[in-house]
Amino acid sequence: MNILEVNRLNKYFREPAKFHVLKNLNFEVRKGVLTSITGKSGSGKSTLLYLLSTMDTDFEGSIRISGEELNGRDNQWLAGFRNRHIGFVFQFHYLLPEFSVLQNVMLPALKLALHTKEETEHRAMTLLNLLGVANQSNKRASLLSGGQQQRVAIARALINEPSIVIGDEPTGNLDTRNTAIVIELFRELCREKGQTMLMVTHDKDFARHSDHVIHLVDGEISRE
Repeated sequence: MNILEVNRLNKYFREPAKFHVLKNLNFEVRKGVLTSITGKSGSGKSTLLYLLSTMDTDFEGSIRISGEELNGRDNQWLAGFRNRHIGFVFQFHYLLPEFSVLQNVMLPALKLALHTKEETEHRAMTLLNLLGVANQSNKRASLLSGGQQQRVAIARALINEPSIVIGDEPTGNLDTRNTAIVIELFRELCREKGQTMLMVTHDKDFARHSDHVIHLVDGEISRE
């Protein structure tokens, strides 16, 4: 089953002059697979990530996530779709430092309001336990180590049971030990939970441990 389908995707920058950034991209991402997008700076990785995450809507072609076409949708529809179907993990965790770990994880689910507060808290604690930081749940996020904060950010990305988790250099701010932990966590989430994950990375170890690698060169797919 494909979670993501990209067909004839083209992206142009129009200022200061028209520039063809992404050139007729075609690829699929299957459910339960860890996929890395690699390439040198300027290859189009970040541009592609913004399109797939619905943050940029100016493109030609087709992007479908969980069977839903994203092209032509208005911002209100896309905001609701993001909350339900897409989780985000970034190089910097973007946790709210004055909030507890538990509160940070619960926030996206409270916003979506599909469950009671008690159910949401239970689901958040289950994720924190899975990611090995349940014993930090009542601490302020600012008091955690970098590796712990990134694991909390992963729990936050998973709280709404998204169709796909999209990340930008999720291990770029971590040391070697914590990078290895996060890679194994991602692989376990794909294997055991059927979670689909798509990550932009410069980390060769991360890419090597992925199930699927999409390598970009000058806005085109060089190899998969």
